[in-house]
Amino acid sequence: MFENLSERLQNAVNKIKGYGKITEDNISDVTREIRLALLEADVNYKVVKEFIATVKEKALGEEVKKSLKPGEVFVKIVKDELVELLGGDKEDLYTKGNPSILMMVGLQGSGKTTTIGKIALLLRKKYKKKPLLVACDVYRPAAIDQLKQIGKELNIEVYDEGAGNPVEISKNALAYAKENKYDYVLIDTAGRLHIDEALMDELNNINNEITPNEILLVIDSMTGQDAVNVIEGFNNRLPLTGAVLTKLDGDTKGGAALSIRHLTNVPIKFVGVSEKMDGLDEFYPDRMASRILGMGDLMSMVEKVEATIDQDEALATAKKMEQGKFDLEDFLKTFKQIRKMGPLESLIKLIPGVPKELKKVRIDPKDMAHIEAIILSMTPYERRHPECIKNTRKLRISKGCARSVEEINRLLKQFEQMKTMMKRMKNGNFKMPF
Repeated sequence: MFENLSERLQNAVNKIKGYGKITEDNISDVTREIRLALLEADVNYKVVKEFIATVKEKALGEEVKKSLKPGEVFVKIVKDELVELLGGDKEDLYTKGNPSILMMVGLQGSGKTTTIGKIALLLRKKYKKKPLLVACDVYRPAAIDQLKQIGKELNIEVYDEGAGNPVEISKNALAYAKENKYDYVLIDTAGRLHIDEALMDELNNINNEITPNEILLVIDSMTGQDAVNVIEGFNNRLPLTGAVLTKLDGDTKGGAALSIRHLTNVPIKFVGVSEKMDGLDEFYPDRMASRILGMGDLMSMVEKVEATIDQDEALATAKKMEQGKFDLEDFLKTFKQIRKMGPLESLIKLIPGVPKELKKVRIDPKDMAHIEAIILSMTPYERRHPECIKNTRKLRISKGCARSVEEINRLLKQFEQMKTMMKRMKNGNFKMPF
């Protein structure tokens, strides 16, 4: 997400950090690089022009001139303006209705049906809501089947009447939700390849009939600058309350995210970061700005840990580490929980101060699966007493997991190094043992 833009911006702002004094000349050099980085990331030209003008004006102001560390003040200015560009404060999803009603709209192929399932899952996990999914895309039978499959996978009920009238279906679904004490109704509507009168009339009719609390527009981030035109097309006919940017994990420039709020005043509420059903993040402008500028995102990291890792088990593991009793069974449990949090390289990027080289590391999921296979091929006794694993045991483990003895040796060595590192951290004498 924003990888090329992030690297270009970081290189630009790092130049200014070395200057003891900020002048119009050196600011012009840096802002030129920032301008090119934003334009190449597909950010709208008008947005870039205004952004650069504001940064330049503030960077040449009295506050920067009087500062002992003008470079750091400049970085703060860039970050603050980036936050403002992305929307300022986070816009929360409406959750106070009884039931709350959300209508999902968008062009065909933008990811509406998958996204509505992701939001339903988030509502249940984070907000403790009881969601009901409603199938109102009656023109594409595959859409109803897809929503039913998502509902089955997530164990969330789907209300559908087949190929009926979408307005009547939404009205009946709302009555059903009230009767069965659902507190959040999510309506999946039809899409088209382009905005047309028939589509907008139908969406307007649903809106007039049930008055949803949220109308979210799903936008494929690979749409680029045309995303703004799509939003304006829907927003002119419907009272949009927010946008969801999908496929930000793909090979996309991401500039749409930096243009949308400024040009349309429609807030981004969610971003799709993976194809998995938990691959949806709430959109925090300040956190996103920090990520783009390479400052990490510790809050998102903490939230991922809290949502994934069992607190009691984590405390028990920490206690074992302190006592020097951490074994391969504990390692496997911890390893499995970390894998649930998503790709390790994505987590590394959230840590503030991580070197640029480490952020580029790509960890093959197959390597992680191999480690798990090796440990699972050990007996419970071997996992609790790894020091007993000698040549004959290694050969048996190797046959059991179809991995080489060299890989087993490497894992055991890394495990011992990790234990040594933990011991030194506990004693306050931390020094890398390798």
